Amino acid sequence: MGKQPCNLKRTKIGDEIYGLIKKLYPICRSITGNGIRESLKIIKQHIPIKINEVPTGTKVFDWTVPKEWNIKDAYVLNEDGNKIIDFNNNNLHVIGYSAPINKTVNLEELQRHLYSLPELPEAIPYITSFFKETWGFCITHKERKKLKKGKYKIFINSTLKNGHLTYGEIFVPGKTKKEIFLSTYVCHPSMANNELSGPAVTTFLVKWILNQPRKYTYRIIFIPETIGSITYLSKNLDVMRKNMIAGFNVTCVGDTRVYSYLPTKEGNTYADRIALNVLNFKAPDFINWSYLDRGSDERQYNSPGVDLPVVSIMRSKYDSYPEYHTSLDNLKLITPKGLSGSYEILSKCLDIIENNAKFKIKTLCEPQLGKRGLYPSTNTKSTINEVSDILNFIAYADGTKDLVEISNIINIPVWNLYPIIKKLKQAKLLKESDI
Repeated sequence: MGKQPCNLKRTKIGDEIYGLIKKLYPICRSITGNGIRESLKIIKQHIPIKINEVPTGTKVFDWTVPKEWNIKDAYVLNEDGNKIIDFNNNNLHVIGYSAPINKTVNLEELQRHLYSLPELPEAIPYITSFFKETWGFCITHKERKKLKKGKYKIFINSTLKNGHLTYGEIFVPGKTKKEIFLSTYVCHPSMANNELSGPAVTTFLVKWILNQPRKYTYRIIFIPETIGSITYLSKNLDVMRKNMIAGFNVTCVGDTRVYSYLPTKEGNTYADRIALNVLNFKAPDFINWSYLDRGSDERQYNSPGVDLPVVSIMRSKYDSYPEYHTSLDNLKLITPKGLSGSYEILSKCLDIIENNAKFKIKTLCEPQLGKRGLYPSTNTKSTINEVSDILNFIAYADGTKDLVEISNIINIPVWNLYPIIKKLKQAKLLKESDI
């Protein structure tokens, strides 16, 4: 019971996760296209995901899978022939899903298709237009202010054609059909915390899951945000609703500023209880956001009629840090320490779910611990605390409370209860039952 969630040192696991992010970072991704396929193939080198394709035009609830978008090149040339915007320098320079174009425009028309951030003059914004055909470029406000009147050559070598929406999935069976669900997205271009920290940490969580004894079955998906979760739910909702006991949307888990928690719609599911217990012990200064602050795929998983118990444990939450959806969300913003910390907290959540149970002490009144070697022959501060912890656990081991409830009451982390339970089991003092 209670095996360590990580067999590697935290620094090593953080470095390995960071290394995967560095490999994925240059790829231009969107909600469809070759960027997602390339990213999933890299992830598949680490874990045995299945790559699935859903055709353009497929109806998924109230939505339709869009045309597939791919891009090879894009730039803006000034009259001197200099590239003032170059997609190959930063793939955020082009609005996601921009239609192909090759023409010359004046500055006034160019400005109507430019996006910048006056409040962050050094940042390139991330802008998309998935469901309305247009074209455009993103530029730092500092460079935009330098533009002069004249003619500008506009070139975007992209395609919008019938194709597929692509996602990755891995299904890891356990002893029971009851499922734990992990969801992360792979649809943003070169951004580190908002995009790549999620799939990279999830990849290494899957590695850990595959190497642990499992009570529960795991369903893990790597999808394009929003349209991907809607598509996946349209195919799997019935079985997920039947079997899922807890789920985690994994995003924005790479920096070291803060931990964040976003609950389910009602805030009272098993996933909420697990997340809050771990955060209260591991990161008690975390920010407790409201479901009204939602903005990722938890919107779909908690929507009316779906109502799946999916929470988000993050570092700096999306749309709450200044670098969000800009070129400043880069490899300098995230750290191996931040990534390993998120990995540790999420793996703690999974570990608790795997080991959670209800326990009942077999004796009436307190058991005689001394004759079982559980009471020290000499009293010191540490032994008194140890006995106190055992007796406090026994006091609430009434067969009605699970480990999370007992942990919350006696203010001891669940993982510190594991050795107590082991000792009491060896002494044949405990009955265990499923939650």
